[in-house]
Amino acid sequence: MKSLRSVSLVLLCFLAVGLYSCGGSKKRSLGSELINPAEKAFFNNLAVFCGQSFEGEQAYMREGRESWDHMHFVMHVTVCEDDRIHIPFHLDEDHSRTWMFLVEDGKLRFRHDHRDPDGTPQRATMYGGYADGNGTAYKQYFPADDYTIENRISSPSSIWIVELAEDLSSFSYSLFAGETKIFRADFDLTNPF
Repeated sequence: MKSLRSVSLVLLCFLAVGLYSCGGSKKRSLGSELINPAEKAFFNNLAVFCGQSFEGEQAYMREGRESWDHMHFVMHVTVCEDDRIHIPFHLDEDHSRTWMFLVEDGKLRFRHDHRDPDGTPQRATMYGGYADGNGTAYKQYFPADDYTIENRISSPSSIWIVELAEDLSSFSYSLFAGETKIFRADFDLTNPF
């Protein structure tokens, strides 16, 4: 009995060393090319949810705009690579939207990819902006970039704010025009499906 325990202990040690040497030394931090430490931390906080889906809801819509309050919100964190995280965002059966967090030239960029069901890009697509440097590991601000403004996809004063609760229990997406809030969606990250 004693020798069986000894053999089991030795095998367990070999297994632990083998797993550590296979995985531990090769593990890379996502967003490793990001220069701003807060942007890198934010990117890695998002990556924690890769492969998971979450339900959400409209938390706010500015008066005078079409409400999405009656629609079923779902976000899927589908792609998590060193330089990109993709989050398709569905409203009922509308699967046209994907939020993209991209590492470009050492900066964090946020884009909206809109496509028709056959994969054709819609006219208003790839808009967004670069993080403005004032964010944290849990909240980033993305003012409209030149592409967005030049293509008249959004107002020059547009800013998207993407926020995670510090305990990673929720995800929020907001759109502002200057100081005016236009839209906010909140997602519960505690109940993946």
